[in-house]
Amino acid sequence: MTSNSNGNGRETPSIKATQSSETTPLLQHADSNNNVPADRSQTANENEEQTVFVEEVTGVKLWLILGSGYVGVFLGAVDASIIATLSAPISSEFRSLSLLSWLATAYLIANAACQPISGRLTDIFGRGPGLIFSNVFFAAGNLICGLAQNEHVMIFGRVVAGIGGGGLMSISTFLATDLVPLRKRGIIQGIGNIAYGSGAMCGGVLGGLLNDYTSGGWRLAFLIQVPPVLVSACLVAYLVRIPPKVSNKSYLARIDFIGAFLIIVFLVLLLLGLNAGGNLVPWVHPLPLTTIPLAFVAAVGFVIWEARAAQPIIPVRLLLRRTVFNACMTNLVTTMANMMALFYSPLYLQVRGQSATQAGLVLLFAPIGISICSIGSGYLMRKTGRYIALGALAVGLQLAHVIILTTLDETTPKWHIMISFFLLGSGYGAMLTITLLACLAAVDHSEQAPITSATYAFRSVGGTVGITIASAVYQNILKTQLWDRFGSLPDAGVEIPKIRDDLDELNHLPVGWHRPDVIAIFMEAFRGVWFTALAMVLIGLISISLMKQHTLHATLARNERS
Repeated sequence: MTSNSNGNGRETPSIKATQSSETTPLLQHADSNNNVPADRSQTANENEEQTVFVEEVTGVKLWLILGSGYVGVFLGAVDASIIATLSAPISSEFRSLSLLSWLATAYLIANAACQPISGRLTDIFGRGPGLIFSNVFFAAGNLICGLAQNEHVMIFGRVVAGIGGGGLMSISTFLATDLVPLRKRGIIQGIGNIAYGSGAMCGGVLGGLLNDYTSGGWRLAFLIQVPPVLVSACLVAYLVRIPPKVSNKSYLARIDFIGAFLIIVFLVLLLLGLNAGGNLVPWVHPLPLTTIPLAFVAAVGFVIWEARAAQPIIPVRLLLRRTVFNACMTNLVTTMANMMALFYSPLYLQVRGQSATQAGLVLLFAPIGISICSIGSGYLMRKTGRYIALGALAVGLQLAHVIILTTLDETTPKWHIMISFFLLGSGYGAMLTITLLACLAAVDHSEQAPITSATYAFRSVGGTVGITIASAVYQNILKTQLWDRFGSLPDAGVEIPKIRDDLDELNHLPVGWHRPDVIAIFMEAFRGVWFTALAMVLIGLISISLMKQHTLHATLARNERS
């Protein structure tokens, strides 16, 4: 093992290169605790690259490196949620109500499309350049948004920021994987989850405060993110010295362009169709009717192509492994349930008469749970090396959260919901840490970045699908029961759409529209969403219980004996 200087006075971490052909045994036997080592591929020609292991970094240097990445994670999460309180003033300034939905959708789609390919690309070009690229794109996107003079430029800025944000989220995770052994990885991932959870929960509050109490208004909410993310880029350029994989092939020859194109087309078309259907246009509109089927055609093409590709963007064969499949499935369905709760619980409180700010404050109990249980689960995995029972417990906490939601009515005390969201944060935060480590333990070190990208893709799709399903359930129950109860009243055809689209209409109901009856119908619609979320969490509990126990290695090279 050698220590290398890069010629400018800074010393890179000590590194050693090992052939990443998975026929090289890093751990040949199961350990005494029946842990199963990561599965290996069968052919030496499948992967012609060498993985370069850096020496484990500890102490202040480790936290400086990770901190430079977590700044981007925090800001990326802020940018995803900040639009919740800024959509209305932005749409009003540009006099375009159609802009409202696209502000969030454009960022989400670009974010999700970037994440799956970031793993493979940073394997080739390096984590440092990937993070710098992501920081610059994120800063440029927010600068464009802050200076935009029309709606088209605004949406373009959200797309650019989404590309950068997707890279910031995923590459920071790869960074920790490169520097920290699996056995210690849980605590590090827990801290990363805190950065993400804090940003996601604070974004809306920050956006509202800057819009309401500063002369810069909503524009300042975007511009204020530019300086810290550029500082993060400078820190990454100085600190991150993780070499990419080594190969005799050129950079371009190692990029799976067709695979990258197909996965991006799949995610963009799927998320575009799901976001547009029922929100921007009816489900029978040509947009969702064409994009969603074409998305599945692209998905089939992606699977077929990647199964034959020499160096795929995401090795599809890995998704067929028991642990990886069940971990990804758990991420998918529990994120669906999570987004249902995050979007409809504040709405439930507003129907009961709470202000938007009061309703949003309830969500702040989730990051408290995330902070405690993300790190707590990582600590327990470091001590025990076990994760299956811990994973079942984590999803069990989410199950308890949803069960509480199913009991809510118009008189339920507010503290019930606070406890519920603490349980949600506790379970979801721990689940993210546990399933990621399970996936990483189930594959070879050389495949960790692509498989991490896959888990992020499942999570992104789960968030969008969850919101779409919840919206369909909620609106269908609300519409049906309002017509059943009040359809015979005069002007029902005018009043029912008003009630569905504007909660303020509950304070201006016409004669004959009894408010308690209308509120009761809303409660039934929310209950439909809660029971849908309950079904998703039950599937997640089954999935996480079916994972296999693998060795959580204590060294980066995975060459220790148990």
